[in-house]
Amino acid sequence: MPARDVVTPRWDMWRYAPVMPLKEGEAPVSLGEGLTPLQELPKLAREVGVARLWVKDEGLNPTASFKARGMSAAVTRAKALGVSGLVVPTAGNAGAAMTAYGAAAGLPVRVYAPETTPKAILDTISTLGAQLCLVAGHIGDAGKQARAFAAESGFFDISTLREPYRIEGKKTMGIELAEQLGWAMPTHIIYPTGGGTGLIGMWKVFGEMVRGGWLPKDIALPKMVVAQADGCAPMVRAFHAQEDHATPWENPTTHASGLRVPGPLGDRLILRALYESNGDAHAVSEDAIRAATLELSRASGVDAAPEGGCALAVTRELVAAGRIPNDAEVLVFNTGSGASYRS
Repeated sequence: MPARDVVTPRWDMWRYAPVMPLKEGEAPVSLGEGLTPLQELPKLAREVGVARLWVKDEGLNPTASFKARGMSAAVTRAKALGVSGLVVPTAGNAGAAMTAYGAAAGLPVRVYAPETTPKAILDTISTLGAQLCLVAGHIGDAGKQARAFAAESGFFDISTLREPYRIEGKKTMGIELAEQLGWAMPTHIIYPTGGGTGLIGMWKVFGEMVRGGWLPKDIALPKMVVAQADGCAPMVRAFHAQEDHATPWENPTTHASGLRVPGPLGDRLILRALYESNGDAHAVSEDAIRAATLELSRASGVDAAPEGGCALAVTRELVAAGRIPNDAEVLVFNTGSGASYRS
C-alpha cells in the first residue's frame, strides 16, 4: 500500500496512526510530538567533506527531546490498559517526557534519576508533578530501584525495551525523515546512542516500509552509525570486536548525559542493525563533543545538545578516516535541546 494512502492529515507523529499501536476509536495521549524540522546544511557539508548533510532537530519535541515520541505511544497504551501508575529510570530526557505524558493522561508518575542528571531536566520533572527519586550512580543503578518499586507497587515499568510501545513511537522518526526526503533515504544516519531505541526503531520501520510498499523494494537503506563518547562506549567496543552483545562499560563518564548508558538493554538489536546495514560505530572525546556542539548550533541555528554534537564529531572523524566517503549523503540526529543542559 503506498504511503500516501496511509498517512493521515494529523500534524504530529500520529499522522502515521494506521501503523501505530492505536485501536480504532482510541485517542492518543499526545502533546504534539513529532514532525520535527529536517534542515539541510550545504556549507557544513562542504566543510565536513560530504555531498549532503542534514540535521534533524528532535529538541523541538515536547519536553525538548526525541523521548516524547516513545512516551506518547507507551503512555497511550498504558492508559488504555488501565495501569495504576508509571515508573521509569532515566538519564534525564525520558523522565521528563514520561512525567509530561503521565500528567496529560492523569496518571501518577515516579522517576528514578542519577544525581548527576542536568538540573534543568530534574526541574522539569519536578515541575510536571512526578515523584523524583535521585540515585547515586548511573542509569543502571536507577533501573534497579525502578524495577523494585514497580514490583512492589504495581506501577507500570516503562523502562527502555521492557515494554513494546516506546519503540513504536521512536520508529516514527524513520517514517518522518523518509516523507521529508520525498520517500528517499540518506546514505548514512549518524545516531547518538545511549539506550539505542531510536536507532532500533528506525531500522525496524525501514524494513516495514519496504515490505509494505512505502519504499521501493530495491532502495538502498541507510548505513546506521552509532555515535558514542569515549567515556561510555559499550556499543562501539562490541561492534569493533564483532560481538553479538555488549559488555557493560565500567565507570561511565561523559557530560552528554543521554549517552551515559553503560549497559543498553537493546545491545543485540543495536548491533544487528549495524551489521545488517553495513554500518559503523565510533566514539569521540569530550573536547570533540563540546566543539562540535557549538559548531552544529552556529552552522544551523539549532540549539544542539551534546548528543547532537557527538553525532557531528563522529561524522567528521569517520569522513577524515575514509569510513564515510566524500559522496555520502549524511543525516545527523540532534536528539535533544541544548537548553536542557543550562540552568
